[in-house]
Amino acid sequence: MRAEDAINRCLATVSCMGRLVVAAILCAGLLSLMAWTNSLAQESNPLAGDAKAAKAGESQFRANCAFCHGLGARGGGRGPDLTRARKRHGSKDADLFRTISDGVPGTAMPANGTTGQGVGMTAEEIWQVITYIRSVEKKVAPSLVGDRARGDKLFHGSGGCFTCHMVNGEGGRLGPELTNIATARSTEALIESLRNPSRHLAIGLIENTREFPQEYETVSVVTADGKQFTGVALNEDNFSLQMMDTQQQIHLFEKDTLKSFQKTRESLMPAYDEKTLPDRDLQDLLAYLFQVSAK
Repeated sequence: MRAEDAINRCLATVSCMGRLVVAAILCAGLLSLMAWTNSLAQESNPLAGDAKAAKAGESQFRANCAFCHGLGARGGGRGPDLTRARKRHGSKDADLFRTISDGVPGTAMPANGTTGQGVGMTAEEIWQVITYIRSVEKKVAPSLVGDRARGDKLFHGSGGCFTCHMVNGEGGRLGPELTNIATARSTEALIESLRNPSRHLAIGLIENTREFPQEYETVSVVTADGKQFTGVALNEDNFSLQMMDTQQQIHLFEKDTLKSFQKTRESLMPAYDEKTLPDRDLQDLLAYLFQVSAK
């Protein structure tokens, strides 16, 4: 082979390889552009302000979300109140889409379509739900007339709340943890929990595999040797009971060894009427809880 022919063949080979390299670069660039475009598409709701989409989203919400977040998205004990403009896991459209689609690990919020409640939603249906949530959001934060500092003193002092409830890792364990309660529950639900705690028992232990979480039901136990215990149920099955007594000690009992076992939906938390908790004190406590939740 002549040297000239060899050189031309080498140049042709390089040219071919060069075209492959260029093609590969273009493909990679195209894929990156598509991914970037898709990410931009999820930054904002394409159905924002669409009344028909909001109506369809309400139906999807009832089927898939209301079990935890309540009708009207006002919170249901297990899930937070979504009518508040500020959301715990992000308030932008893209944040809501991600939360609904992927769930929130370590919480009761499952990924889309992974529980027996409702069915998996398409991307369009998720945007419809977000459109509905936006339609019921309260654009103005609730005005609180209470004194936060005084509410703090009531919570940790004469009100006795600190004895049973924990805030920021400190306090009692007999009742629900309240650090984020003001973002999880509506103001009306918080007032009801204080005035009439037995009407809707608070949610207790939540497990991702449990469809219906344990509530703070009151249990009374008498053991075979006559010892009596009263407290709240933590876990229960057909054969055993785990409970926390009023001294905040945890016990595990085998049911067939007990002399008696009773369970009621009468909350251990006292009902604070206007005589025991005047409206001014109530507003101060709410203001304190809202301050804690906002941090």
